[in-house]
Amino acid sequence: MTESDKKFMRRAIALAERGMNSNEGGPFGAVVVKDGVIIAEGNNSVTSTNDPTAHAEVVAIRRACEKLKSFQLDNCIIYTSCEPCPMCLGAIYWARPKMVFYACDKIDAAKIDFDDQFIYDEIDKPIGERNIPFVRILKDEGFKVFNEWAKKTDKTDY
Repeated sequence: MTESDKKFMRRAIALAERGMNSNEGGPFGAVVVKDGVIIAEGNNSVTSTNDPTAHAEVVAIRRACEKLKSFQLDNCIIYTSCEPCPMCLGAIYWARPKMVFYACDKIDAAKIDFDDQFIYDEIDKPIGERNIPFVRILKDEGFKVFNEWAKKTDKTDY
């Protein structure tokens, strides 16, 4: 951990505080850094935008990818004020940064009523035993598009 890492984390924490104090959403902030420069930042804006996916990390990832004109965050580092939730963790893995720094962890978040353990528990359950019903329909029609994708010669792999 360097002084630069501390500086970027302090920025993520400041974004969390700013977003919280302006009632945009929960107390979470994130920045994306490339080559020692912040290229994007975000804070949680779930309640102000009525968007359950507007978590700080997702907002910052979207902005960084837009700026980089890429769907991947090659050679980027994410600094986030809290250990990412399952959704943000998935987004981070899809974006493929080289590293993530976080301040608070999921236990700290649970203590202030941001407890994601129920999602981790749901992921581990067989699909038929989850609390929200998942019903498979029209598999053959859906699979037809998958077959077309497999044969597509001009696709962008990711």
